[in-house]
Amino acid sequence: MQEILRAEGLRKTFKLTRKQQRIEHSTETLRVAVDNLSFTVNTGEVFGLLGPNGAGKTTALRLLATLIKPDEGDALIEGYSIRTEPEQVRSRIGFLTSELKLEDFFTPNYLFDFFAALRNIDPGTAQQRKLELFARFGIDEFAQTKVANLSTGMKQKASLVISIVHDPDIIIFDEPTNGLDVITARLVTDYLEELRAVGKTIILSTHIFSLAEKLCDRVGVIISGRMVACGTLEEICGDKSLEDRFFELFMAAGGEVV
Repeated sequence: MQEILRAEGLRKTFKLTRKQQRIEHSTETLRVAVDNLSFTVNTGEVFGLLGPNGAGKTTALRLLATLIKPDEGDALIEGYSIRTEPEQVRSRIGFLTSELKLEDFFTPNYLFDFFAALRNIDPGTAQQRKLELFARFGIDEFAQTKVANLSTGMKQKASLVISIVHDPDIIIFDEPTNGLDVITARLVTDYLEELRAVGKTIILSTHIFSLAEKLCDRVGVIISGRMVACGTLEEICGDKSLEDRFFELFMAAGGEVV
């Protein structure tokens, strides 16, 4: 398979405020969120970053999406550097995160048109894509409803279609089913499978073992910012379940089950 993404030695630290130090009962002034992270992703595969909350998954994806810069290391996406060529990277990816907050005052219809124009998409092409995506996710009857009046699930679906308004070949999802009801989560999962079927490359983070087992061709297990295992489920798990193997890796890395 052809390599489409290569991350090498990514490292990212954050300063802890005094308030954070008090909350965490820590004297540390720096927190290492991602520590020497390296992996590759191939064209057309679903690659999952699996780890507990606070493992560094979201930070890793934000680095790839060029929302923040690494302290060290780099990643190439279709040959373009996240450090020196962020605009080229952004034009090739879609990024959906739970941190994406749509402005309450606007409607899905307005927001889709706005981001389509921002991406310089031809109006006719944008209109056709909006019709298809809004129908696919049941947004059409809420197209003129202000975001403030949408349900949590509908907000997530609106965020999803806006993040892929430009039909990117590489799509990055941070916890795509987090907080969704079972019906909406299934709808999103089915759509991810459809994207893979048409050759899209998907990179997602999750802490849900069943989702990783269902969708991912390969997974990378991140614990405390470091990649402790990477490969196919068979390579990582052998004859064990992903959950059992994960907890073996977690305990071996010094984690505690509380």
